[in-house]
Amino acid sequence: MSDLLLPRALRPGDLVAVAAPSGPLEADDRPLLARGTAVLEELGFRVRVCPSVAGARSRWWAAGRPAEQAAEFNALLRDPEVRAVFAHSGGQAVTGWLDLLDLDAVRADPKPVLGCSDVSQLLLALHARTGLVGVHADMVTHGFGDSWSERFTDGPEEDGARRALREAYARVLTEPVAAGPLPALSPWQCWRDGRARGRLVGGLLRRIVSLQATPYAVPARRFDGAVLFWEETGKPLSAVWNDLHALRLAGVLDRIAAMVVGTPHRVGSGDAAEPALREVVLDVLGDRPLPVLAGVDLGHAGPNLPLPLGVETEVDATARTLTLVAPAVS
Repeated sequence: MSDLLLPRALRPGDLVAVAAPSGPLEADDRPLLARGTAVLEELGFRVRVCPSVAGARSRWWAAGRPAEQAAEFNALLRDPEVRAVFAHSGGQAVTGWLDLLDLDAVRADPKPVLGCSDVSQLLLALHARTGLVGVHADMVTHGFGDSWSERFTDGPEEDGARRALREAYARVLTEPVAAGPLPALSPWQCWRDGRARGRLVGGLLRRIVSLQATPYAVPARRFDGAVLFWEETGKPLSAVWNDLHALRLAGVLDRIAAMVVGTPHRVGSGDAAEPALREVVLDVLGDRPLPVLAGVDLGHAGPNLPLPLGVETEVDATARTLTLVAPAVS
């Protein structure tokens, strides 16, 4: 797509910032933050932890008032030394300051913004308004700091998976070429056969749906031929069914070329009488001939593959592969 805004490729020694665009840092999570920043240093970057994180600033469920959070984030966008912004964690706060974003600063100096969960709404809003290729990815505290440590523990298999994931992040962020196949860290599932190419768009399902009710909604044209990816956590299956139907009613499911479903995290009650998530998804899709690749490594169960918004990707649900066929950086 000609109106994509590609960030500059990161280089060894670049400064990256760890910010709190949503929830605060809990006192007990400081060791996780330290482990997460160590992963960023492993990737070859210098790390600046922002005051909202380091000082554990908070207001209710957020890391400050909306104006405070926006001011810090916008300052990072304007700072030429900062080459990427990583969210330390998610939460419930991004919606409160989307209207305070400095979009001109994004356009003047595009840089990668990375995160998931609530932060996926920020990524989508920036993509919708500027074309910025943000990256749906692990966060620093709850992501690099915990799921990477918990998942990759002992033995050569775990070490190999961690290495493959680290290399995927490095390719996406530092190489201005197509990153190629993404590693399957767990068994992926084919819910509907087929193969398709399209631009990645997605995030936390509830945040995709709620964003579409705002002026920062993803334009319909960005769903045309797209690969829609989503994940969900802590919701009953009825809520997932309703949110997918909301996307259907908005015409999204008639525009996309394929669907990628992440690893569900505390979705449904586990009652044997409930339908499976697969049944719910296919019920909403009906007879639409969309390839559906599921169980992909994205979501709250972690770790998360780096998925750059707007980047052309090939989904082969039959072969259970996901391949980035265009660069995410310039």
